Amino acid sequence: MTTLGERLKIAREKKGLSQIQVKERTNINNKTLSGYENGVSEPDTKTLSMLAELYEVPYKWLLTGRGSMHENKDNNEDIDPELQEFIDNVKIWYKNEPESKEEKLKMMKKMFEFFKED
Repeated sequence: MTTLGERLKIAREKKGLSQIQVKERTNINNKTLSGYENGVSEPDTKTLSMLAELYEVPYKWLLTGRGSMHENKDNNEDIDPELQEFIDNVKIWYKNEPESKEEKLKMMKKMFEFFKED
């Protein structure tokens, strides 16, 4: 049975991310990430949920090690990797942006309209 820290590292590496890249996408200090992965400390539930979404693994698997790390309802294997990276970044931006949800949706609509014109 693996530890939470080991599962966090496995999920990050399977996603092809360095600790620095995770820091850039989540604003979690890479020293803190290292502490999580080495079992020195554990993330709170909000942080664990954010990492599960970023790594595209089930929260339950990260927390308990039970089940498969590939049982994610948002299985995006058919999506181009560059597009998937864009989607992942938008999800993180959307969750972390301090503006109201209404403002975020308006901004996203403008972004999509811009891309639709090309």
